[in-house]
Amino acid sequence: MSMAGNLRKVTGLGRVNGFRRMARLARRGARVDLSHPARSPLGSAVVNCVTYQDGQRVPGSGDLVDAVQRVRKTDDGFVWLGLHEPTAREFAGIAELFGLHPLAVEDAVEAHQRPKLERYGDTLFAVFKTVCYVEHKELTATSEVVNTGEIMVFVGHDFVITVRHGRHGSLGPLREELEANPEQLAKGPAAVLHAIADHVVDDYLNVTDSVQADIDQVETDVFAENGARADPGRIYQLKRELLELKRAVAPLARPILELATRPERVVAPEIQAYFRDVSDHLLRATEQIAAFDELLNSILQAHLAQVSVAQNEDMRKITAWAALIAVPTMVCGVYGMNFEYMPELHWKLGYPMVWVVIAGACTALYRGFKRNGWL
Repeated sequence: MSMAGNLRKVTGLGRVNGFRRMARLARRGARVDLSHPARSPLGSAVVNCVTYQDGQRVPGSGDLVDAVQRVRKTDDGFVWLGLHEPTAREFAGIAELFGLHPLAVEDAVEAHQRPKLERYGDTLFAVFKTVCYVEHKELTATSEVVNTGEIMVFVGHDFVITVRHGRHGSLGPLREELEANPEQLAKGPAAVLHAIADHVVDDYLNVTDSVQADIDQVETDVFAENGARADPGRIYQLKRELLELKRAVAPLARPILELATRPERVVAPEIQAYFRDVSDHLLRATEQIAAFDELLNSILQAHLAQVSVAQNEDMRKITAWAALIAVPTMVCGVYGMNFEYMPELHWKLGYPMVWVVIAGACTALYRGFKRNGWL
């Protein structure tokens, strides 16, 4: 029985025949970019299936089963299979074909995983959180600033399987960059894993630069002349979005460090040096996020202090005007008691004298409050 026949018998690869048909369709037309829309226009989760030998794309390698047969028969090169949001049914045949662990398969299908690195025999399973900056004309208390997705990567001796979740983070441009550098791609599946990690971390740095522009704008508004009237909801919204970014970036430090320092069967020593560079970039992104969080705390505290100062100034003004109004109120209240015998009640100059006293007292109070900065 042929190898393909054995694969069909073991894995029930009637489902994989669908992959064959989709691969043939892909070879007939132009390359499909699946960043928009999220699902494949071919009607499947399969984005691409390519075989690489010596860093070069093997022509006509889109059929999954044939590609796996060719690589395992010659023990040369590897298969890169790209998927986008596969269902459990779509992924079942692939998992059996490559011998993937059920727990890793469950994580890859369900998504919403924390960044991590796990080992299942000779296979590495890595989870990366992808981030994307959401453009907006004006930051409001409800603006979405950071959008996240996920990339799961299975790395074996002769295969790389990437599973992407979310509408951003397409790996098409990354694949083209790698194909333009065959020397790096010839280093095997670990080179693809490094390229994905480097791509994800570079996106972290790009997003942090964009978030910094929003923080600078909020800081400018808070310390403007009428900063006390700035909307504090924007500060809280930035802190929430920054927390989402932190959850994507911070947990990745340990997996990248392990890839850079811990010996792995599928990661050659020369690739580990590249992961050390990724670790440095990740540390920079982590430090920037921590600095942004502290800066937002300082901005929020400064804004609350400004609001408190503004309220104190308003209360002083209200108190000063109340004191000015109290003088005529008191005088008018005394002479409005309608007693028959009151001093100056029948005096011809009593009325103008009362106005002179009221005006003099109010003027003295006004000048005193003005001098002390209450008005």
